[in-house]
Amino acid sequence: MTDIRTTITLEPDVYSLIQRRLKTPGNSLKSIVNDAIRTALAPRKRPTFQTTTVAMGRPHVDLDHALRLAGELDDAALIHTLENS
Repeated sequence: MTDIRTTITLEPDVYSLIQRRLKTPGNSLKSIVNDAIRTALAPRKRPTFQTTTVAMGRPHVDLDHALRLAGELDDAALIHTLENS
């Protein structure tokens, strides 16, 4: 594969970063720019997310009716608030 030549305009802060890298032996402008672009644009592997499970024993309430129970508790709290205001 042949190299493609192009012209880019660098902002001053980017140029100073490149200048610092050029002080390291074996670095060239071409290699620094190519490596930076590859690193920035390469697809990234997302870390796998895993959760650990813990046995918590049997539930103390019937979870099949948890939403109904939550609604009843909200209603009771609202009635209490309205009666005391």
